[in-house]
Amino acid sequence: MAKFGKRTIAARESFDRNTSHALDAAVALVKANATAKFDETVELAMNLGVDPRHADQMVRGVCNLPNGTGRSVRVAVFAKGAKAEEATKAGADVVGAEDLMEQIQGGEINFDKVIATPDMMPLVGRLGKVLGPRGMMPNPKVGTVTMDVTKAVNDSKGGAVEFRVEKSGIIHCGVGKASFSEKALAENLRALIGAIVKAKPVGAKGAFVKKISLCSTMGPGVKIDAAEATAV
Repeated sequence: MAKFGKRTIAARESFDRNTSHALDAAVALVKANATAKFDETVELAMNLGVDPRHADQMVRGVCNLPNGTGRSVRVAVFAKGAKAEEATKAGADVVGAEDLMEQIQGGEINFDKVIATPDMMPLVGRLGKVLGPRGMMPNPKVGTVTMDVTKAVNDSKGGAVEFRVEKSGIIHCGVGKASFSEKALAENLRALIGAIVKAKPVGAKGAFVKKISLCSTMGPGVKIDAAEATAV
């Protein structure tokens, strides 16, 4: 059995963990129990009624959080010529082509997100085994394979988060930091939940959203009333 410290035990006993709370109340509870000495990340977990092993039940997309993520995101862009210059002007941290590929192959990955222009994808495709497991492979469905590199860089640095359902049918995604106000976290949370609901695949049958919970890095999970949170 796991052993918990006094702080964790107090947090777990401060509310009924079997009760589902309205979204705003859940945010307040999570913030109240985020008492670590660092600025904890607040993360959403959504259990969906899908089987992602079937292509028509995959849930994936991107959401621009209205209040940002609270973290600094380093962006790498695969581009050449004018598009490379555009990416640099937009604030990309690393820009390149073959040289960037060699850097990554050499194990130098000092960035969090990868963007590529369509013509660069044959090159980027060689890095699938490196970028894929890290969730960094560019994909047109989430706007990271695009000719509009300025928008892609700005979105990545300004609060765009990607979400993708795991094999277990759950989506995990950060919605901000514990230092955010309750209002800012609630706005981010509603935006992300709304984006996930809109991404409901054609193959999904029955209840799409089964369970929703929210927690901070070191805090206990708080159940959210799924019906209230997903109501239009």
